[in-house]
Amino acid sequence: MIRVDAHHHLWDPSRFHYPWLNDDLAAINRPFTMHDLRAATRAAGIDATIAVQTRAAIDETIEFLQSPAPVAGVVGWVDLTAPDVADTIDSLRSGPGGHRLVGIRHQVHDEADPNWLDRSDVRRSIHAVVAAGLPYDILVRTRELASAIRLVRDIPQGHFVLDHLAKPPLTRRVDSPEMAAWSSALRDLASHPNVVAKLSGLISEAEWSTWSIDSLRPAVLVALDAFGPHRLMFGSDWPVCLVAASYSEVLNAATTLLAELSADELAAVLGVNAIATYHLDIDHLSTEGPR
Repeated sequence: MIRVDAHHHLWDPSRFHYPWLNDDLAAINRPFTMHDLRAATRAAGIDATIAVQTRAAIDETIEFLQSPAPVAGVVGWVDLTAPDVADTIDSLRSGPGGHRLVGIRHQVHDEADPNWLDRSDVRRSIHAVVAAGLPYDILVRTRELASAIRLVRDIPQGHFVLDHLAKPPLTRRVDSPEMAAWSSALRDLASHPNVVAKLSGLISEAEWSTWSIDSLRPAVLVALDAFGPHRLMFGSDWPVCLVAASYSEVLNAATTLLAELSADELAAVLGVNAIATYHLDIDHLSTEGPR
């Protein structure tokens, strides 16, 4: 079984500003490097990873594309309000490490407008992402899920990846209106076959100091029922996860929650689906040196 972490980050606050690294995240407000990533993934038995953008900056994407193993792919950032997204993607692909560009993402849940994905300029750019053969990663919460549903409905030829299951409100009661609204919208999104989702980022949506397997289970059960194991991917969301759990604890939580899957289904969630969704060149990765 090839194990793929479909969602992690790298950052360095000594070099760049990250607006979302606020006082609540002081514990992770420090550099996390390739050295740190290699140590965490090697200990957890992860073979390949997807590095995901953290800043709205093209220079970050250019730098990520030059990352060595275990990074097999990069979900980068481009300005989706710009008129030249197709040219930007072509430029990224023709530059160093361009073969690692496997998707595009924007931090939609940070936009003031919950319908940001409905903007005509954004839609034009996402069409360009789709035309380039790249998946678009959807980063939203419940507030923006309605616009995400319209997006995937209106572009059925596109391939979309939902990050962090749209951040379920796990600090609320299972029977709360907030959880009900999230579950209903998630199921609506999952009804569109051109969407897959990441089992990622859940621990940091729960109570950091008191989370348990059982506190994560309601969201995972909804996701399994809505998407099925062949449309879900494991992601650590490291190092964000470190506010509540280590890399290995996140992986152990996922495998425990997926314990009732068959061997083939578990392999799909832990690697096969990510390889297929992001068209990862695992053979190429194996020639790039130590992991």
